[in-house]
Amino acid sequence: MGKRTGMEFGILFTSHPDPEVETYPHQTVHARVTREVMRADALGFDFAWIAEHHFSNKYGIMPDVFVYAGHLAGLTKRIKIGTGVVTLPLANPVRVVENAAFVDVLSGGRMAVGLGSGYREYEFDGFGQDFEGRRDVQEEALPLLLDLFKTKRADFSGRHFRVKVDGDYEIFPHPIQSPHPPLYLAGGTDRSIGVAGRMGFGLMLSTLTTFEELARQVGVYRRHLEETPEKLRDNPARGDVDIARWVYVAETDEKARRDSEAGLVRHLGHFFGAQTSGYLGQVSTGSASVSAGLNYDALSESTIIHGSPETVVAKIRRLDEMTGLTSLMLHYPPYYGPDNTLASLDLFAREVAPRLR
Repeated sequence: MGKRTGMEFGILFTSHPDPEVETYPHQTVHARVTREVMRADALGFDFAWIAEHHFSNKYGIMPDVFVYAGHLAGLTKRIKIGTGVVTLPLANPVRVVENAAFVDVLSGGRMAVGLGSGYREYEFDGFGQDFEGRRDVQEEALPLLLDLFKTKRADFSGRHFRVKVDGDYEIFPHPIQSPHPPLYLAGGTDRSIGVAGRMGFGLMLSTLTTFEELARQVGVYRRHLEETPEKLRDNPARGDVDIARWVYVAETDEKARRDSEAGLVRHLGHFFGAQTSGYLGQVSTGSASVSAGLNYDALSESTIIHGSPETVVAKIRRLDEMTGLTSLMLHYPPYYGPDNTLASLDLFAREVAPRLR
């Protein structure tokens, strides 16, 4: 549970195009993100998290995180490659276990698996799946997925899944990491956060939740960790708290604002409206009220981590004091520009991370 040996840092990629410059058929989006993953690997970042999203060029284009993770496994040396997240109600748990183990083998034991129930209704419509019942589907899939990872077999018949892999047959390949790659669950509601704690998953928390609400959510998680049964306490990620934040570092606070403000406000427009039923619970919990105005000043006060290295270090230390986070996932929209993004990653690795590890 929660091996606190120093804060880790990851990058969370939504493979989100800037439609004005990264036009159909979007090869440039994936070339850019791949460059950023490779730079993060060279700079010593700990994780590259890849987000699954479908059907929109105003959000992420990533239909299969395992295909991309396998590609990245051959291009990187040390960075852990994580799914952030697999939308479990749109997936088959058997395929998730097989593919996670396969990428773990291909990467030499660098796979991490983040799972979540999803929050964009049009993605469920596209696959003909019930959006309102997604958490019920996830809660049936999770224990099945754990059994498959641990025993390599299952004979299960439930409301949503039927699986029979037994006798002479088992799940192959087996992962390098034992008993399985680190498993995380994204949570935006107390229901999902409680499931993460009780089932011994690491917890992933979202970009738009305020520091104060994050602290409350982590408290819920840690209380439920006490309920994890002994047989589920060997997940390498159990007790870990990975928090995603919009992070941008420049030489001064003023330059950080100049570089990022317009792009950040533009990006927020894609999170809200009929297409999004809560960003990992953010809208439903009121963590950052749309009506209050998601402007740069308000976000800078409560949510984002933008500024000079000194400002960014101070904000992360405050977040750490409030939550005891294990890992920070740096997230950002494409609108800052690829050169600014790489410069921010370089500055973070050189001036911020060493002061926090």
